[in-house]
Amino acid sequence: MSLGHACVDVYQGAVAALVPYFVAERAYSYAAASGVVLAASLLSSLVQPLFGVLTDRWAMPWLLPLGALTAGAGVALSGVTGSYALTLTAVAVSGVGVAAYHPEAARVARAVAQGRHTAMGWFSFGGNAGFALAPLLVFAVVATGGLRASPLLVVPALAGAALCAAAVRSAGSGARSAAASAAASEDDRGSFLRLSGAVVCRSVVFVGLSTFVPLYVRERTGGGAAAGTAALVVLYAGGAAGTLLGGRLADRYGRMAVVRRSYTLTVLAVAGLVLVPGPPVYVFVALTSAGLYVPFSLHITLGQDFLPRRVGTASGVTLGLTVSVGGLAAPALGALADATSLRSALLPLIALPALGRLLLCGLREPVPPGTAAAERSDPRDPAAR
Repeated sequence: MSLGHACVDVYQGAVAALVPYFVAERAYSYAAASGVVLAASLLSSLVQPLFGVLTDRWAMPWLLPLGALTAGAGVALSGVTGSYALTLTAVAVSGVGVAAYHPEAARVARAVAQGRHTAMGWFSFGGNAGFALAPLLVFAVVATGGLRASPLLVVPALAGAALCAAAVRSAGSGARSAAASAAASEDDRGSFLRLSGAVVCRSVVFVGLSTFVPLYVRERTGGGAAAGTAALVVLYAGGAAGTLLGGRLADRYGRMAVVRRSYTLTVLAVAGLVLVPGPPVYVFVALTSAGLYVPFSLHITLGQDFLPRRVGTASGVTLGLTVSVGGLAAPALGALADATSLRSALLPLIALPALGRLLLCGLREPVPPGTAAAERSDPRDPAAR
């Protein structure tokens, strides 16, 4: 499951990694370039909860390999035409493939993990590793062959489809084994909505930096394309490691405590990234990556435990809608950058994790389905902290 997740999420990272090449080869403005990210995010944002609702009602394991193939096909076709409209269409198709994959994949992964945060961390690690490898993959293909070499980017999708098919066969009926205990639990919609609001704040920061940090670092350090690609690799690779760390920290300190402290770290790290000049920007990119990614898998399991009767819907929202919706803010950031400067456009990103941290205040650790009532209070997680 983790390897298949990597092969799918490489295409989420690939869209942002392609942006500097669209700017260089097609002379896209910041606003036009951010529109490409929006196209990949918009349909994904809209349809991913729908896929979650469908998977709550019916077993749809075939969505895993089909989603992988669709995600890869869209990105592979994005560079073969000079038409802006066709480019937007191609990346939008890729976004639909990503949306189809995630709700069912998260359900299967959670059942296989049997509630262990570290195991879910490994599943999320696969997706974040795919993000991290995307800039290197795009650089290897496009820097040598130009955008017209983009059809080569379909290769991970083919591998991912095969891995997903094998994972589905191995999981078998165990992917639905938790349904009985979940049916006896109650949904906490208020807590879920507050969690979702915090994830939206995180998403806007992440998508904004994914879109513009390569261009911003090139501007701040005076480096070329390699300097920008290196910053994106740091942003994504640090996240892959942070996801595994998040699972381990949650097992020790509790999920909500780890999530809240991660949002606090993100505020400080984004401020350093935007305000500190020169090569030290890479240090703050790494710290920002940790702050954004340590709570990543915890968002998923928290959402599933807040909505135990609608695990697919919860996964579609926390892993899909609230993550992808960050792309909706990208054109606004691009327009602000065109009107002022790239640095000015990134300044609002400092406030968003602070808002997310406020939304998390008072939330208590949810009770996983099947947990005894005596275990409902978590002494490690004081809600008012």
